[in-house]
Amino acid sequence: MNETVQTPASRSLSAAELAIGAAIVIGHSVYRVLPNEVPILFVLALVSTRLREGGWAALGFRRPKSWTVVILLALGAAALRLALGQFVIEPVAAHFWPPIVGPKGFDKLAGDPKAALAALGLVWTFAAFGEEIGYRGYLMKRAADIGGGTRLAWIGGLTVSAVLFGYGHYYKGPAGILDSGVAGLILGGVYLLSGRCLWTCILAHGLIDTIGVVLLFFGLAD
Repeated sequence: MNETVQTPASRSLSAAELAIGAAIVIGHSVYRVLPNEVPILFVLALVSTRLREGGWAALGFRRPKSWTVVILLALGAAALRLALGQFVIEPVAAHFWPPIVGPKGFDKLAGDPKAALAALGLVWTFAAFGEEIGYRGYLMKRAADIGGGTRLAWIGGLTVSAVLFGYGHYYKGPAGILDSGVAGLILGGVYLLSGRCLWTCILAHGLIDTIGVVLLFFGLAD
């Protein structure tokens, strides 16, 4: 995959963009002094990538070599994320912190088809597309750009974006921050494994949240 050459000036610009993005995440999620970060990051990602890289393929919107591989990776990522959350993170975190706080309004989905359909619409637009463009396609890339786009730089970018993704779910409490941070690592990891194809983590994210909505609808989850 061809990479844009990172000059000192472009690295500095990427560092500035990452700092702004991080401030937006923390400003909204932790201090509540800014509007929701997802639409802001979404717009920044589209504008910045268009101006700097000349197209949105740099975010990961490219045709994969194999849709079968993308689907299998997404399914694997979804299964891993759900299993870790249910059987590892939540039980361990329960010894130290209060239970994870769910998204506002999702506690009213049980037996309500209209509410469940509305939640699914939110899942596949705001969460799957919006968050993956903002966190994986944009912030993760800008963090990697600072290090010159090397393999080590992408691992660093994965870590930074996962931490920010965790704090982007600050409302869930300490256990929820950890849980979402691990989810960010998994989604970022599958993004890299698929050759930075954003469709992979969009599909994985959508599947994860869809399963959550279905379980809530049937009263099988808190």
